Amino acid sequence: MVATKRRLLPCLCLGLLGALCWVWVSCASSSSSSFSSSSPDVVDAGDLDAFQPQSALSDVGPSSFMSYRGPGNRDPRTGKELPVLLWWSAGLFPHFPGDTERIDCAKSSCMATSNRKVQYHKRTAAIIFYGTDFRAYQAPLPRPPHQTWALFHEESPMNNYVLSHAPGIRLFNYTATFSRGSDYPLTLQWLPSLSYLLQPAAVPLREKNLWRAKGLAPVLYMQSHCDVPSDRDRYVQELMKYIEVDSYGKCLNNKALPADLEDTATATGEESHFMSFVSRYKFHLALENGLCPDYMTEKLWRPLHQGCVPVYRGSSLVADWMPNDHAAVVVDDFSSPKDLADFLRHLDQNDEAYARYLEFKEPVHVTNTRLLEHLETREWGVNDMSKPNYLNGFECYVCDRENARLAAERAYRRAPLQALPPQPKMANNSHMGCPLPRPGYGDVQDLLPNDAWLQIWPQDYWQSLDQAEGLESLIRHNESDPSLLWQHIQNIAVRRARGKH
Repeated sequence: MVATKRRLLPCLCLGLLGALCWVWVSCASSSSSSFSSSSPDVVDAGDLDAFQPQSALSDVGPSSFMSYRGPGNRDPRTGKELPVLLWWSAGLFPHFPGDTERIDCAKSSCMATSNRKVQYHKRTAAIIFYGTDFRAYQAPLPRPPHQTWALFHEESPMNNYVLSHAPGIRLFNYTATFSRGSDYPLTLQWLPSLSYLLQPAAVPLREKNLWRAKGLAPVLYMQSHCDVPSDRDRYVQELMKYIEVDSYGKCLNNKALPADLEDTATATGEESHFMSFVSRYKFHLALENGLCPDYMTEKLWRPLHQGCVPVYRGSSLVADWMPNDHAAVVVDDFSSPKDLADFLRHLDQNDEAYARYLEFKEPVHVTNTRLLEHLETREWGVNDMSKPNYLNGFECYVCDRENARLAAERAYRRAPLQALPPQPKMANNSHMGCPLPRPGYGDVQDLLPNDAWLQIWPQDYWQSLDQAEGLESLIRHNESDPSLLWQHIQNIAVRRARGKH
């Protein structure tokens, strides 16, 4: 076998940080078949038929290739000429019915499909993955040189810590995540509009004080998902020593819900009766299940909508997105749960100081220009028929950029001296990277060895790094069997122990 081939997969470049190149880059490889630091034999591009016949698209049916052109798009090609985007997570395919559909985007058109038979088709330009479902040991291998990978991940970092490590996130060329640093940011996905924030308080302060006089605690806690990376229950348990907290969920439960509200699943929606009940509380403990810059959920936005004050821990950059500088109480601004409790008691006993936290309900007090500009300019909408939802929006983002990349490739092949090759593009930690989980209260070295949180989440975080490095190794070595992941992880560990990694 010749020593140099065009690889089916991305290779490690020799530049700074060993960053992964675009998937169509050619690299030199060794002819050694053993698993070592040198690359094994790779599969020729001509051997693609051994994996999947290029006629796979014929199985999706002729109706998929009707010549349809949507409004605002002048792409003259028929469906049989368009690049294909494959949604790897079929359950997330944003079209109905069927498994294949032509999409006409702002600048160009593509075929979108969830039919995995087209994985190795020459026109399948990109695979779109849903982050929660992405598993290193199930990755689609080998990775053809003409394909890019796109990541959609709006959920908690705890769902897949592989994506919080550099070797994991840099496998992707395009990203849509909760991070403002991603290509297609979903940062305010839980905030439908400015008017959502400006709705009058559901329960006026005067009425909240009456409920307090009847025995309602000043602080509400409503969680039934316990034992999470943020370790929020540990913090709340300490806070409860210094201020009264009514806890209705399964976590730290100390109070029963009214009989007609016993199904706490209603807390995931905005059922009016349930919302009326929780709006009676002055403060809502709004503690995310994972800590990461820009990761903010309904736990933050819903209390603001209702006219309650969120006591928040989650995004370390939450202040960047608040309507003004006194709309939420940020847990990490206080040195201890006791100091936080003292401050909450002060607000509870001082109507004027408390009311200041609700001033943003008047538009004149919404002073955060970043928030206003982001809501105005984001490409997707929530319950907004004038904009695409973020699934379809990201799909079109990938479509337009893949068409531009393919056009640049064609121009470069035709006239390499006159045209520039496509520029490398790869995600990095700013697109997703989340920190190592830390205890909700206290220092990690003070935890007992058999502490349940300690045995789960720090280990999960570092094991996810092993998996990210293992998958990167699989791709670098042009493996076609993802079950070899564990062998690659072991090999990396051995090389690291020998000081060679």
